Parts: sequence; C-alpha cells; structure tokens
Amino acid sequence: MEFFKIRRDIPFMRHALAFNVVSLITFLLAVFFLALKGLNFSIEFTGGTVMEISFPEVADVDGIRKGLDSRGFNDYSVQNFGSSHDVLVRMPLKPGQNTSELSKSVMEAINSVDKTATLRRVEFVGPQVGEELAWNGALALLITSLGIVAYLAFRFEWKFGVAAIIANLHDVVIILGFFALFQWEFSLPVLAAVLAVLGYSVNESVVIADRIRENFRKMRKASVTEIIDNAITRTISRTIITHGCTQTMVTSMLVFGGPALHYFALALTIGILFGIYSSVLVMAPIVRWLGVRREDLVKPIKERKEEAVV
Repeated sequence: MEFFKIRRDIPFMRHALAFNVVSLITFLLAVFFLALKGLNFSIEFTGGTVMEISFPEVADVDGIRKGLDSRGFNDYSVQNFGSSHDVLVRMPLKPGQNTSELSKSVMEAINSVDKTATLRRVEFVGPQVGEELAWNGALALLITSLGIVAYLAFRFEWKFGVAAIIANLHDVVIILGFFALFQWEFSLPVLAAVLAVLGYSVNESVVIADRIRENFRKMRKASVTEIIDNAITRTISRTIITHGCTQTMVTSMLVFGGPALHYFALALTIGILFGIYSSVLVMAPIVRWLGVRREDLVKPIKERKEEAVV
C-alpha cells in the first residue's frame, strides 16, 4: 500500500558525505556527554529502598507523588504493582540515612494523602544488584548486535551486516547521549526501550537492503548509486506509514502514560526518529563505500554448452 508515489528517484547518495559528517558529529557529541556526565542511573542500578504499600481502594498514584513532593522527596519512583490497590515506591538511600527512618518518612507523606495506606514490606536493594543489571544489559546489547550482523551477512552480504550494525549502534549511542546530556533517569524500562530500538531499527535496514538486492536484478544497466537511490525512494511511502503508526502509539504513551512510561516512550521516540535517518542516510552510504557489487548479491548465470551431436 502506498499513500503516494514518487515518479523520479531522489538523489540521496549525492549528499551522502554531508549526511555522514552530521551523523559523525552527533555520534561524537553523544559519546562526549556520556564520558563527561555519565548516565543518571535509577535505583535498580544504584541501590536503595523498595517499599510495597497497599490501599483498600484504588491507589491515587498522582496524589502519592504530590504528597512525596510536598515533603521534599525529589528522586523517587512510584508505580502500580500487581494490581491497582498496590503501589511500589523506590527511594535512593543517601549516605548516613537509615532505611527505617526513610520508610517512616515516606509513609508519613503518603498517609497525609490517604490514611488508609498500609506498608506491606520494605527491602533494600544493594548496588551489587545494579552492577549485575548493568553488566547483563551490556551483554544483551552485544549479543543482539552480533545476531543482527550474522543475520544480515547470511541473508544478504557481509557489507550489509557491517553497515547495519554501525547505523543501529549509532542510534543506541545517540539515545544514551540524550539521557546523559539532560540527566534523564536511566531505568530498566529505558534499557528495554534501547534494546527494542536496536531490533526495530534493523527492520528498516532489512527492507532497504532487500530492495537494493532486487534492483540489482532488475536494473542491469544502472550504477550502484542509482540503484540505492531508487531503493530508498521506492520505500519512502512504506517508511512513512510504518513509522508514523508506530510513533502515534508511542506518542500516546508519552502524553498519557504518566511518569512510569515517560522516559520509556521518550527513548523510543528518539530511537524511531534517528532509526529512520540512520537506515536511509547512514547504512546505505556505508554499503556503497564498502564497495557492494551486483556480483555480491546476484549469482551469474552459467552458460551451458550444448554437446555436439555426432
């Protein structure tokens, strides 16, 4: 299905060098902010106190947040847990602060909003758990990247695998750079969003790579540049439909999802926008510069010699 059809191919590769310079500058800025400021890790990574609080009626999550804000708490996480009657509150434990005193202060703040609140359990999450989560997240990112390279190299050609993983890691680093620059909280949902972007972004790269391979078979007399321009132009309508629908759902989470889904949806939004850019204007030029040829994707037809009949 196409909303519109472009008659003439758009010469994307004519400005490939300029686009890649912009991508390189953006990537280096992201790395700079990561090295300078680092990520603002949530309690899952840094350690702290976890409190499960139960209510006889549906918990007013927004009211709980206002109650905590009024008592001077500014670095916390509040979300429903299991049901609408249970709430999980995560608080970082500062140096010299006692867990029991912290839980008492939190309950006083919540009881000022709803006196029916009951504290069910209090647990301390040590920083060693956070180190394990960070290591497992990095390992998941590495395994996913290697899997993407292997898949594209097997389905198309190794040049597409290398180009796609460079483009996709470009997206991941830029997302992390945004979180480092603005010191947004980096939590487990955000890590899940980063991994989702890595898998989602490769889908666009696969579509463009498949169209490039198809064009090598159809456009016998065209150059590599013309083939890539045609492949990108012919997939623009599909790109707009797919990413537009996805971004509509992500925007609804960003606007109506509340604080629990805010940074998750924000990471997805950044990933989707840069995923489109990288698949078209990072992956494709790298494939061309790596020297992709028709012989890499289309097997030559062997001519059969007919035996002479004696």
